[in-house]
Formats: sequence, C-alpha cells, structure tokens
Amino acid sequence: MRFVTFASPDGAAPRVGRLDGDTVLDVGFDGDMVAFIEAGAPIAAERAVPGGRLLAPLVPRSFRDFLAFEGHLLNAYRNLGREVPAEWYDVPVFYRSMGTTVTGPDTVLAWPSYSSQLDHELELAAVIGRAARDVPAEDWLDVVFGFTIWNDVSARDVQRRELPIGMGPAKAKEWDGSNALGPCIATPDEVDLDTLELEVRVNGERWGGDRVAAMHHTFGDLVAYASQDQTLLPGEVLGSGTATGGSGLELDRWIQPGDVIEMEAGPIGVLRNTVGTPDRKDH
Repeated sequence: MRFVTFASPDGAAPRVGRLDGDTVLDVGFDGDMVAFIEAGAPIAAERAVPGGRLLAPLVPRSFRDFLAFEGHLLNAYRNLGREVPAEWYDVPVFYRSMGTTVTGPDTVLAWPSYSSQLDHELELAAVIGRAARDVPAEDWLDVVFGFTIWNDVSARDVQRRELPIGMGPAKAKEWDGSNALGPCIATPDEVDLDTLELEVRVNGERWGGDRVAAMHHTFGDLVAYASQDQTLLPGEVLGSGTATGGSGLELDRWIQPGDVIEMEAGPIGVLRNTVGTPDRKDH
C-alpha cells in the first residue's frame, strides 16, 4: 500500500490516507501518521477525498542520515580534492536532524537567509514501523513500515565552514523546510530494492541517480548500526544518503531560485518541489 497524509478541500485538519492510483482515500483513522504506524496501520471504512492535497507523509520523530552510496562519495571527494576516508568502508556513520524541519511535495523549498549556495540531495528513506533495539542486519525489514523519497536540502557554503570543526553538519542541514519527504510511504511489498532506481531531474533534465542495489552499506547495515544499544521508535526516518549523481556538488552544478526539482523512485512516485528565493537578512 501507499500511505499519505493529506489536506482536504474543506480545511479540516490533516488526515491519514492511502493512494488508490491517483485517488486519495481517507482510511478513517483519527490521528497523525506516526500514531497510525504505532497503532499497526488500522484501516476502517475508506472514502474517496476529491481534491485531497498531499502533504509530507509524516512528521518524523527524527531523521538519521547516512552515507551509503560509494559513487556519491567518490564524486564529491574528487571535487573537493580529497580521498574517501578508509573508515567509511567499515562504519555506516550518520548525523541526526529534527523531524519538525520537514516539508512535503509540491511546496516551495525555503532558501535560508544565511546561505548563498543551495544543493539538493536525492535519497531513499526507510520509516521505522515498531520499537526495536539491537536489530540483526538480516532482520532489518521486520522493523520497517515503508519507504519514501527524501530531498535532503543542503547549504553547501555553510557546510564547508562547519565540517572542519568536527561537529557538523548543523545549520548546513537544518532550518524550517530543509527536509522534503514524499509523496507517499510505500510499504515493503510495493518496493523491490534489488531493482529500484532513484533519479533526480532539474527543470526536466536528468542530473543523476543510481540503483538502490549499489549501496555499499545496505539498509540492514544502517538499521543494525543505529539500533546498537538504542531503541528505534515508530516514525523515525533513516536515510540512505545521496545516490550517485544525486547532488549538484558532484557535478559542480547548482540549483537556482525557481528551479523545479523532481525526484523519482518507482512505485513511491515523484517528489516535486520548487526552489525558493533567498530571504536575505542583515546579520
């Protein structure tokens, strides 16, 4: 199934639904997506909602973002004149971000006032479906509710200042609307990770993408590493990291205000956003 959060034309509070083709069906659940996942995804009587507008499929409890695609790192580090650290091949490290920074499909991406160089990042994200700790890598799918597309928007000029300190990324990755998710959460039975391809287009031109099967660190590795001595909770999001060619950094091509970014992942669909205008402020 493909689950969504939607706004109805009557202005009522956002609701949980599912997609039947392009039709939004209200699943009859009183609560948000995280509560729906915690409750075991109960579906009551369904009804079609004409004109239902898709929002971010959930407001995550947290984001964990990994670096799993070797092709992305090789491209990025080459442009930076550096080599990929040997440790990366052994440890699937991640950083964390707040779920309240989420935005959804068909929104304008906020350009932070303190940045002059914005970048997109194409990722596949796994949504945790039940509380679990010390998950063996081979059992990872047992704790996943589904998958969505993640555009991990990044302020690259800020990132270059933060990373040498060893504490980043921070404001390079985190402001209101810096994490775009959508358009839906597709359950594992809908997604074949062995063949799933990720693609990003800017103004209709393909900029890059890769097969999920190319990940050096698998989702099993990511779940196992994140859950060591720590309980993962329903509604947390684990990102694959940027797919090969999935960012402007790798190509030395940079998005501009008004650009339309489309990220596509098979049955999950297309996450489409427009780049906003920088909101310059005096500092």
